[in-house]
Amino acid sequence: MFHPRRTLRALLLPLAAGLALTALPAQTAQAASTLTNAGFETDGSGVATPSGWSEYGDTGASYVESGGHGGSYRLTHYSASAYKVETYQYLSGLTNGNYKLTAWVRSGGGQNSAYLALKNCGGTEQRTDLPVSSSGWIHLVVPVAVTNNQCTISIYSDANAGNWINVDDLTFTSGTTGLSVKGSDISSLAKSEALGGVYKTSSGTTGDALAILKSSGMNYARLKVWVNPADGYNNKTRVLAMAKRIKAQGMKLLVDFHYSDTWADPGAQTKPAAWAGHSYSQLKTDVYNHTYDVLNALKAQGTTADMVQIGNEINGGMLWSEGSTDNWSQLAGLLNSGYSAAKAVSSSTVVALHLAKGGDLTGTRWWFDNAVANGVNFDAIGLSYYGYWHGSLYDFQTTLDDAAARYNKPVFVAETAYPFRLDSDDSLVNQIDTTGELVSGYPASTAGQTAWLRDVMNIVEAVPNGRGLGVFYWEATWTAVTGNGWDPTDATSGNGWENQALFGFDDKALPAMSVFSHR
Repeated sequence: MFHPRRTLRALLLPLAAGLALTALPAQTAQAASTLTNAGFETDGSGVATPSGWSEYGDTGASYVESGGHGGSYRLTHYSASAYKVETYQYLSGLTNGNYKLTAWVRSGGGQNSAYLALKNCGGTEQRTDLPVSSSGWIHLVVPVAVTNNQCTISIYSDANAGNWINVDDLTFTSGTTGLSVKGSDISSLAKSEALGGVYKTSSGTTGDALAILKSSGMNYARLKVWVNPADGYNNKTRVLAMAKRIKAQGMKLLVDFHYSDTWADPGAQTKPAAWAGHSYSQLKTDVYNHTYDVLNALKAQGTTADMVQIGNEINGGMLWSEGSTDNWSQLAGLLNSGYSAAKAVSSSTVVALHLAKGGDLTGTRWWFDNAVANGVNFDAIGLSYYGYWHGSLYDFQTTLDDAAARYNKPVFVAETAYPFRLDSDDSLVNQIDTTGELVSGYPASTAGQTAWLRDVMNIVEAVPNGRGLGVFYWEATWTAVTGNGWDPTDATSGNGWENQALFGFDDKALPAMSVFSHR
């Protein structure tokens, strides 16, 4: 009789558990072309090895228990002592092509690694790490190209004592996923460089920050534009200059219109000084002319914007008070004025609307329901999602998926960031500077920052029907440089975000940057 586990142990004793399935024989006795017992419902609670699945490693740490995502049961990895275990299923007789694995997962965090993988499919192994989500179920996707008519579906934990994951309701179907947008906001870069800011590779070689970001896998950059800022940065002239550098790197460009001389966000949407006394009718013309002027100048120099935001974090509207959400018909008119200007310059430019509070399902629905009811035109939805302010990863996924489906639009993260340390590199207190402010399971370390960006990207990739465009990391290059503070009217203002940049206090590229090479 064929004993798969005994054969495996003999074969793989010298191998690390993470390499477990690199050299398996074809297991024709068990192989099928579709997943068996993908919801772990066949056996009931307490079964050590679920029907249709095999295990390798510390097999006592992998078992079925009650409390499923869909049905009554789920797979759990857990042990009171440290463990490494893999629960896997080998498929053969597959038609070659693109496939994707989906699964619903939860994790208490703390593992050295915990991931879903597709391996021995003929090409590069594909993995998706499990985010830390101890209460809400999160769905993930892993795409792979099958080129040898077979594939192994793997659920793997390399865990410390007491760590746990739940996995349920897997599917393995034809299709593919990935992210088309892997970007960051670099609005602070020009001023930083002018004031002596230095950027280095991870090994310490000084270089062009954009080139370093590009070499790490970044394919998009976001630039804010203010109308007439006091410091002369982030205006039309500066955006035009930086756009040339972005396009020269072979990257795409998102232009983020604030319609202000300074920061616009949910708490402030102050009209530019030049528009201060204008009527609503005139403001519509102002929005059109300013939007057209900047975008047409970009087009004229050969750096057409690929994506545009009409407003920045406009939860409460923009150009207050005329464009407040207290007056949706007027806000709609202003937004459509910007949309029309962008399309008049380039019909292929994607026009997005951008809200903060990426975990706020009710608020996001309220806003976009009103936008649709008032005839607002838009091509995509951008959400800011800062996990220490905007709800759990479960809340974020729920909001993102709902927006994509409800409005039939692609969605993306317009801003996210996370600290790699808590202390400050200048005199200004950081936005996030205590452990109590952090997201549970994500320490303020280079590893925590890397995991945060990776997991946010994984959630965007899993948006159904391919509607997850990607992620922009916020202000990757805003290191602590004297004079490059938050306030354009005050050269002595500091930077409260340098501990969340993608360059460290030593100016070297941080490990989180490598996440841009996400498939």
